[in-house]
Amino acid sequence: MIEKEVVLKPEEAFNEEEVLAIIQKKLGLRSSQDFRIAKRSIDARSKEVKVRIKIDIADKGTLPARINYKLEDLPLVHNASQSAVIIGAGPAGLFAALRLIELGWKPIILERGKDVRARRRDLADINKKHIVNPESNYCFGEGGAGTYSDGKLYTRSKKRGDIYRILEILVAHGAKEDIMIDAHPHIGTNKLPKIIQSIRESILAHGGEVNFDTKVTGFRVEDQELKSASTAKGIEFKADAFILATGHSARDIFYLLHENKILIEAKPFALGVRVEHPQKVIDQIQYKCEDRGSYLPASSYALVHQTYFNDKQRGVFSFCMCPGGFIVPAATESGEIVVNGMSPSRRDSRFANSGIVAAIELEDMKDFEEFGPLKGLELQKSIEQNACRIAGNTQSAPAQRLIDFTQGKFSKDLPDTSYQPGLHSARMDEVLPPFIAERLKTAFKAFGNKMKGYFTNDAIIVGVESRTSSPVRIPRDKESLEHPKTKRLFPCGEGAGYAGGIVSAAMDGERCAEKVVEIYKKSHE
Repeated sequence: MIEKEVVLKPEEAFNEEEVLAIIQKKLGLRSSQDFRIAKRSIDARSKEVKVRIKIDIADKGTLPARINYKLEDLPLVHNASQSAVIIGAGPAGLFAALRLIELGWKPIILERGKDVRARRRDLADINKKHIVNPESNYCFGEGGAGTYSDGKLYTRSKKRGDIYRILEILVAHGAKEDIMIDAHPHIGTNKLPKIIQSIRESILAHGGEVNFDTKVTGFRVEDQELKSASTAKGIEFKADAFILATGHSARDIFYLLHENKILIEAKPFALGVRVEHPQKVIDQIQYKCEDRGSYLPASSYALVHQTYFNDKQRGVFSFCMCPGGFIVPAATESGEIVVNGMSPSRRDSRFANSGIVAAIELEDMKDFEEFGPLKGLELQKSIEQNACRIAGNTQSAPAQRLIDFTQGKFSKDLPDTSYQPGLHSARMDEVLPPFIAERLKTAFKAFGNKMKGYFTNDAIIVGVESRTSSPVRIPRDKESLEHPKTKRLFPCGEGAGYAGGIVSAAMDGERCAEKVVEIYKKSHE
């Protein structure tokens, strides 16, 4: 196979009907020669935006298939002799289930929330009626937090597993093959639910079990070994092993583990705000043009700045940037304000938003030491609850114009926003503790120097962006991935502190499934 690169104009690269013919002509390929696009990325470093495309060309014959994963190769495990309970149906849990099936085990998924379609009614209630269902929301339910709050597939966690395999499985369940070639692949919150449903159907068709509205409320541990998990319905589930994939917002699970004396630890996390600009402003900065036209996608950005407060250095960085997207309410209980961002597949909203968050280290949690390993969680909760009180105890979110925030001025009015429940004008340095607010003020000014036009009062900050990652880590052995003090328990994914995003969580789920089988597979010789 021969690899070549070609540089195209956006109107050439994103013209689905003509792009292959254009590439063939530019590279002087024969009409019968087998070639395909291997990778596509936008290069906006110069004044004229270009698209760099890597091409695979068959040396002789034809290229190997791009997608090798085949659903028909999955075995049937209805009557498998061994099973594993998976707590949580986010990407870690779903991909763990598929991998267990591949390895001949029966997965039994316990999900506290509803199926992906039924979740929509609860999302409508939080947006329109300000009603938070603590079991079904943007964080809880089939597919996890990523299903209705974005669908980004980019990850830097290349050592944790086979990224290409995860993308193959998503394509096998309905995703477009574009995710295999784009430098920053994205499915979109409008398309991901159908893919999640398709994965569930594969699990069921091959003998797995999926239980919705099934909240785990207890663990039975004997002789430092997890024997069963009990649910709010009064059902006790036993299995050969348990994969805990509950996500970063399942606080009751952290409390439950602590009460059962199952070892957990406080860990660093990050917290801040969502900043929202008109998408046109970000396009003009990034693409250096007045109008990006109909071919270039909505532009994104990534920013980081080191800040100092009370002689302590902490990073402030952009997180989950959503071009052409919306800010959404991500609270999991009434009495708290949490915001997140999402983008539909077309990224055609007139707004761009991103989390801008400050790193929080263990020493920053000293006012919450009495809570031991839950101190970061309690700090997180206190900020979310303060935001809700200041905003009037609804899902209207506290907000402020960007420059007003850095100058300590109250914003008398606020611009249009994508945040459906509405905004409440507030001083964000009264919502956030000083060690976060002052770092954000410093960073926003620095970001304005890096991106001319970014630092503007046409932008607003909305609070609080607090669920970037879990403030608790559930420890596990580096090699076996098993909890060091509780046998047959495999902490997994974002909630356990070992992933950050759809793809990294999916890879972690697969790894945990493989270790479960490796360690607890019974010999039938």
